[in-house]
Amino acid sequence: MASVSEWIVREYFEQQGYLVTQPGKYMVTGRPKRPEEELDLLIEHPLIAEQRLPAARLWSTADLRGVRRAVVGIYGWHTERVYPTTLEHIPDIARLAGPEARRAAARRLGSSEFAVILCLPRLPVSRALRDATLARLQERGVDGVLPFRLMLTDLLERVDGGKNYEKSDLLQVLRILKTYDLLKAPQLELFVSGKQAARRKKKPAAPGPAAP
Repeated sequence: MASVSEWIVREYFEQQGYLVTQPGKYMVTGRPKRPEEELDLLIEHPLIAEQRLPAARLWSTADLRGVRRAVVGIYGWHTERVYPTTLEHIPDIARLAGPEARRAAARRLGSSEFAVILCLPRLPVSRALRDATLARLQERGVDGVLPFRLMLTDLLERVDGGKNYEKSDLLQVLRILKTYDLLKAPQLELFVSGKQAARRKKKPAAPGPAAP
């Protein structure tokens, strides 16, 4: 799953015009990660001259317009929501924002002026818990969070069913799904939860005209 998640994130940032580097091409097992191994991706946009980070903690694609360079962390357990307690039990989620990892990123990027972005699956439904999760991440040095749903939505909207994306397996799969009407970007029916789909099926049809 880690490679698939990185695949999605890399494609998303490339579509926004970023140059993407993956520092580590191997999995770390049996020992703690070294600081440079906490960096999933490094990104830099050649056309953004000034680094201007948005005030929001939950970012949109538009918020990236002021992000010239960043280190990107990826947490891709897509069946889970990330709560404040998740950050306590799995501190590695935000370790890329720690001092040693930041120094490693600065050496690789050639600058200490960069954002720390964390790509996460679903956040809590409760606004209070969602805000608490984002606040905890900010306290640990994360500048912005990008949800996977946002990135997939953006990619779906960019995919043209009439083009052959043979140089990108991800875009090609999305294009094929759209071609066969298995998903449509505006409605994103593919990503509707089972409960939502059941509610839609149970929704009664509108009454027809009364008989004369």
